[in-house]
Amino acid sequence: MSSSTRAPATAPAAEAGVIGKLSTLDRFLPVWIGVAMAAGLLLGRAVPGLDSALDAVRIGEISLPIALGLLLMMYPVLAKVRYDRLDTVTGDRRLLISSLVLNWVLGPALMFALAWLLLPDLPEYRTGLIIVGLARCIAMVLIWNDLACGDREAAAVLVAVNSIFQVVAFGVLGWFYLDILPGWLGLSQTALSVSAWDIAQYVLIFLGIPLAAGYASRKLGERARGRDWYEQRFLPKIGPVALYGLLFTIVILFALQGHTISERPWDVARIALPLLAYFALMWGGSFLAGRAIGLPYDRTTTLAFTAAGNNFELAIAVAVGVFGVTSGQALAGVVGPLIEVPVLVALVYVSLWARRLFTTSAKPSTTSGGSVHA
Repeated sequence: MSSSTRAPATAPAAEAGVIGKLSTLDRFLPVWIGVAMAAGLLLGRAVPGLDSALDAVRIGEISLPIALGLLLMMYPVLAKVRYDRLDTVTGDRRLLISSLVLNWVLGPALMFALAWLLLPDLPEYRTGLIIVGLARCIAMVLIWNDLACGDREAAAVLVAVNSIFQVVAFGVLGWFYLDILPGWLGLSQTALSVSAWDIAQYVLIFLGIPLAAGYASRKLGERARGRDWYEQRFLPKIGPVALYGLLFTIVILFALQGHTISERPWDVARIALPLLAYFALMWGGSFLAGRAIGLPYDRTTTLAFTAAGNNFELAIAVAVGVFGVTSGQALAGVVGPLIEVPVLVALVYVSLWARRLFTTSAKPSTTSGGSVHA
């Protein structure tokens, strides 16, 4: 999508135009995701031992198939970021402070409250959901933000800030929400032992590698052929790789959990309920907060998606490493992305529709963007 589609719309017809200018791949993304989910479930059920074979391909607690999908998904989006414009984001204190409060104060607290409110009789699932709430998103959020015409530069900065806080704060917040706060409230307590180095590894792999590759691509490409060639010729060629990586990741996730989903549907439904409430409340509240403090549409969208998304790979790895692969905590971590993906795809369309809430009086971002396909 060209940069001309990024200006805030003033009428419903303009919103229809935004969606109409999405590529065929982007416009029918919910269909492709539904097909990917179904394909993963069928593969997991139809091919004996496939889930075990896929799960065995890992280094430590990192699943290589999922890692491959995430890296393919993130690289094209990070290659589109105009790194020479990041200073326009770092100077926006409204955005940065709002993001920190939503991600590291309200998000974990909301998940804690929902987990205890809706799963009081299921301590393992409850603990798993609290861990999901602590793992702030540094991966898939880039795709949702791009599809919703969010500010790419702002997303890159907020994801980087989240990654730093994740290394420093994840273990401390886990101790607080699983041990200290329940003790104060007279609730059952759980110990969580995870090192900052373990968290740093996931950040370096799932953010550091595609970020370095994206930055190098832009610097080298612009130096060799110029910005026009890079943005008009190179980016459209690599753009579809992001959605292919997303669909590949979804197939792998559902193939790994096909048996669990089909054999324990009631457990999955119980875990899904607080997750649905969490995503809706976090996204909706963050979107309204962005508009209330005067952010333009693109940065409001970025604020909402970075606040609502979670780092499912980290949550699953921590749950598996601490409680075991067959634990209820691990199942809760796995159900997280299975619910998050379709919900946040739906919220992409809600976001595009909600552009009518913004007028041209809001200062539009200077970033280029649009669909995943440059």
